[in-house]
Amino acid sequence: MSTQLNKTEGDSALHTLPHVEGLTVGIVCAEWNNQVTGALLKGALELFEKEGYEDVNVTYVPGTVELTFGAAQMARTGRYDAVIMIGCVIRGGTPHFDYVCDNATQGCAFLNATQQVPIIFCVLTTDDLQQALDRAGGALCNKGTEAAEAAIKMVHFARTVQ
Repeated sequence: MSTQLNKTEGDSALHTLPHVEGLTVGIVCAEWNNQVTGALLKGALELFEKEGYEDVNVTYVPGTVELTFGAAQMARTGRYDAVIMIGCVIRGGTPHFDYVCDNATQGCAFLNATQQVPIIFCVLTTDDLQQALDRAGGALCNKGTEAAEAAIKMVHFARTVQ
């Protein structure tokens, strides 16, 4: 059953995190651009700690292209309620940026369609390092924190619709 919310209630409801009993999360983090991915990971871990979730397992892969394989392996274990993919791709002077970004986004979409747990996409795709840092706990936000929030909300959603 869907609930209709007016604009004021909707804004508040969108920022309220549900409590998910026994939440277990896997995080696969790219080592490449670790100044950024480390900050994203820190944001995610801080949010889970703040919300009282302790069962979070972090593993690392070399780069963003490898995130799909890492997330697939974690999802297939059946141990996790959600898996977060953390990476960062900074535009360079070659088409490599496009290939890596396409690989990560399509990989995540495929996993979301084929796995039984939500796969959360936390891959920054920026034009330069400063844009990435601004989104990894800098001037704008921490997308790692937002990914952790999304994981909690999606697990709650999955349990609600079952």
